[in-house]
Amino acid sequence: MSKANERLTALRGELAGRGLAGFIVPRADEHLGEYVPAAAERLAWLTGFTGSAGLAVVLAARAAVFTDGRYVLQLAAQTDATLWERRHITEEPPQTWLAANAPPGVRIGYDPLLIAEEGLARFTEAGLTMVATGENPIDAVWTDRPAPPLAPARPHALRYAGKPAAEKREEIAAILRTAKQDAAVISDPASIAWLLNIRGQDVPFTPFALGFALAHADGRCELFMEPAKLPAGTREWLGNGVAVAGRDALPGALGGLAGKRVRVDPAGSPVWFAQALRKAGASVAAGPDPCLLPKACKNETERQGARAAHARDAVAICRFLRWLDEVGPTGAATEISAAEKLLALRGELEDFRGESFPAISGAGEHGAIIHYRVTEASNRKLRPNEVYLIDCGAQFTDGTTDLTRTIWTGPAVPPAELCGRVTRVMQGHIAIATAVFPAGVGGVHLDAFARRALWQVGLDYDHGTGHGVGSYLSVHEGPVSLSRLAKPVAIAEGMILSDEPGFYLPDHYGIRLENLLLVRKADLPAATKPFLRFETLTLAPFDTRLFDVGLLDPAERAWLNAYHARVLAEVGPALDAATRAWLTQACAAI
Repeated sequence: MSKANERLTALRGELAGRGLAGFIVPRADEHLGEYVPAAAERLAWLTGFTGSAGLAVVLAARAAVFTDGRYVLQLAAQTDATLWERRHITEEPPQTWLAANAPPGVRIGYDPLLIAEEGLARFTEAGLTMVATGENPIDAVWTDRPAPPLAPARPHALRYAGKPAAEKREEIAAILRTAKQDAAVISDPASIAWLLNIRGQDVPFTPFALGFALAHADGRCELFMEPAKLPAGTREWLGNGVAVAGRDALPGALGGLAGKRVRVDPAGSPVWFAQALRKAGASVAAGPDPCLLPKACKNETERQGARAAHARDAVAICRFLRWLDEVGPTGAATEISAAEKLLALRGELEDFRGESFPAISGAGEHGAIIHYRVTEASNRKLRPNEVYLIDCGAQFTDGTTDLTRTIWTGPAVPPAELCGRVTRVMQGHIAIATAVFPAGVGGVHLDAFARRALWQVGLDYDHGTGHGVGSYLSVHEGPVSLSRLAKPVAIAEGMILSDEPGFYLPDHYGIRLENLLLVRKADLPAATKPFLRFETLTLAPFDTRLFDVGLLDPAERAWLNAYHARVLAEVGPALDAATRAWLTQACAAI
């Protein structure tokens, strides 16, 4: 029996012993975030699938694993088809599959710390009988499960944060008072990091210190975090307005809110909180995490930090692209060696703290796997005359970066059909970068701008066009995204969003072109109401060898030439002579 079969069999035995006919396994930890510690990688342990978005459903005789369009190819590659049915989570949602395949009236288990109230409602509304478990059944059979992380939380200096934590706590308190709420559950570690001006090392790629908090309408805050993670200096930094207790004190604190009105994010917080509060006699007010919007709207210090971080990162990116231009046609580089080269170049930069996510280094057909993760088994050489896609990001103390470039390895001229498709993706990128729109517009309204040129010839891509980015925090940040599936949250000044349309031809190549954009006020003399625009933060050349210049209209060509002139002017002086000469050629007007 294979290891995968052994694990699934062990889980089924545990479920049977608990009188459960099935169990749902989200790819989540207790904070419902994208990046989770090793101890919370239950979906990967059970199924082998390591993507950042997914959910499995286990029944006595059938099991299925679900993910979105970014990971469908990875899902097929990493899971055993004899054990797991593979499903597209949008086209066939888990609750639909479960309602069709579970016997009527049976008990389906779920861990209330790993699913939000809105997520649970999708199952109950499908007519399923959902039962909260105590200990997660997977933890009962995962005998070598890693220990939870205990990295120390550290102060995030005011010269980077731009606003004292006491001022932020009062800002959140004012939001609660306006809503006539006594407190709010803060379960997102990014919100805790922003609110209290702390950072940590509990999860890969994102500087989180895992814990929970209660923000009160009088400005007080209760932080529930393992004491070992809070050195004396950090406790002093938190100040008298923040009470600190261990995680085991959280149930008692919720019990003390009887008769109070407490905000819980129904989409972003584990349903356990709402259940515990209602049991204690508190009134649960469904509402978004009150830190989400203030955190997303960067203050002036954070905006300047983002600009500085991108300027430093551009030096490493340009040095990498020059190196790639030299080795690409030779076949001497591999997907892993290319990613390692970029990481080494970034490691030379001031205030570099690590990657903001594992670099997507995909040559040829691997670039068509939207969130490809190279492994020793999948690693291959970059061959001459093919497309190479690099999607990468960095964490700096003053900002977070994320960019994607699609490169032709050469030396031959790229095919005309490929150039036409790359150019249409570039047209979508420019359409977002140059958009001017009234305040109140959401990401769902802009998404189609990026697809228009592709739609005109019957092409599309199966992912969103953009996501929010934090300030030395998560590279994927809410509440705004550019997507046809996005909630209609208004884009606001100070947000940082990605602009990353693409196109993917399975088994051949992938195209994605990504910069980060800062939302700014638009100065329109004739405007009758406030308008917004974007400032491009990313500074790195696009590979113009892949453009069909004839497809670009004069305004698009002017934007691209102006962008490249800016890259050369701002990054060139920081480069060595050889790389500056390469950049001069790469940024030549078309």
